Amino acid sequence: MSIIKINEFLESEFDYVLDARSPKEYEESHIPGSRNFYVLNNEEHAYIGNMYKNISKVRAKKEGVVFMLKNISPQLETFDAKPGSKILVYCARGGKRSTALYTILSQLDYRVYKLEGGYKAYRKWVIKYLQSFPHKKFIVLRGNSGCGKSELLEYLKPSLDLEKFANHYGSNFGYKGSQPSQKQFENEIAAFLYKTDPNQYIFIEAESAKIGKLIVPKLLHTRMQEGVKIEITADINDRIKRIVKYYGDIKEEEFLKTLEKIKRFIPKKLFNDIKENFSKGDIEKVAEILLTEYYDKKYKKSTPDFVVKNKDLQQSVKEINSIVESVIKPSDA
Repeated sequence: MSIIKINEFLESEFDYVLDARSPKEYEESHIPGSRNFYVLNNEEHAYIGNMYKNISKVRAKKEGVVFMLKNISPQLETFDAKPGSKILVYCARGGKRSTALYTILSQLDYRVYKLEGGYKAYRKWVIKYLQSFPHKKFIVLRGNSGCGKSELLEYLKPSLDLEKFANHYGSNFGYKGSQPSQKQFENEIAAFLYKTDPNQYIFIEAESAKIGKLIVPKLLHTRMQEGVKIEITADINDRIKRIVKYYGDIKEEEFLKTLEKIKRFIPKKLFNDIKENFSKGDIEKVAEILLTEYYDKKYKKSTPDFVVKNKDLQQSVKEINSIVESVIKPSDA
């Protein structure tokens, strides 16, 4: 059996990384870029685990094999890997589930490897890496809401888009749907940083310590505070258009629920004006009031290193890249 250690895995390229754990385990968190190829489904995993611990290990193993063969077969039929593909398999701890999948796949014309220690080993690496990663060069885009920082990140490379990983816009109204688990958020960040040259400047948006329910890794947040700060500004009309674009389809129940959370920070008259305009469908007016009377006043300003007015996206990107070139020291090149 070809077993590969976590450091070897990180330095290798695979055509497929297959997670042999249950769909529930995979959904909770997994190695970025992997796909679920479960050998036990959620119910079977719980059932076999209970039997193994409390009833009979021999019976658990036998029934487990029956389940594994039943589950692997239909997935294998739709698995479109070409002969010679390099495949890594892993399960929770590098035990029976990944061994079962490895055994079957290795009978085919694939180059198959099993991750020593499984997902547990990967998580151990992520935790350690996020406490000591070498990257120190960050270009931090900050500024009032609606200035187009997220749009700029799409064109600036390499960029670490924390809001994308968190599936959240970062504000009170930033809910975009279900957020990933804290573990998966950390996995995505660690994977990005590991693949990025620490000598490169990384573009990132200024964030608080939390994005929705998720916590930004402590060292990363510290490095962001130490980075080169570029203040992004924009005309109020452009900001309103962006806010309507991002939040215009928010459901009434969700909007009113979130509005109640910030009620104490807004004068009563303005609070009522927001509700009235929302009920009339005047989302642009709602955006204007929230921007000028809440978010702008909430934003804590400090002296940036540079200021860029985002009127034209491509021009702003050029200006920001020029700034990066100007701050690179000969010793950094």
